[in-house]
Amino acid sequence: MSDAPAKPGLAALFMGFFTIGVCGFGGVLPWARRMVVEQRRWMTPAEFTDLLGLCQFLPGGNVINLSVAIGARFAGTAGALAAFTGLMAAPMTIVIALGVLYAGTSDMPIVQHGMAGLAATASALVLATALKIASPLRFRPIGIIVALATFLAIAVLRWPLPPVLLAAATLSMLLAWRFRA
Repeated sequence: MSDAPAKPGLAALFMGFFTIGVCGFGGVLPWARRMVVEQRRWMTPAEFTDLLGLCQFLPGGNVINLSVAIGARFAGTAGALAAFTGLMAAPMTIVIALGVLYAGTSDMPIVQHGMAGLAATASALVLATALKIASPLRFRPIGIIVALATFLAIAVLRWPLPPVLLAAATLSMLLAWRFRA
């Protein structure tokens, strides 16, 4: 991977995020990381993880925020609009069609079993992606500590998400500032 990421134009942003929207339907974060970091090399793994962290802290969908942020980074407002539109065009069409189909078939046992299988698959996909996204932290001991403390607070202690995120973000910024100097 080169040190300088490629700078995509509007068409590349639209098509890249359109592909994510089509291929990663229902779980686009793994596809987004693969396309942005591994295939197109628009960002380094660390840049992606840092930007994703910011996008998770903002209101709204993480990958939607990510598409807007990446689009804006490379092509301003037009890039943000191109990436967002690319990401949302296919899924919006597909989800409307599937909603109509599901409304007529939701009582069927095969559909109910299929949904249970999809839930298990989605859980594994989220876990695999979390491990990939966390990989840049292996060189940041403070990041590992903050990530583990956040996980413990939310998943084990079941503390409410907004105050935990606010505290974790504040703590991680202070620690990063303190130990970089």
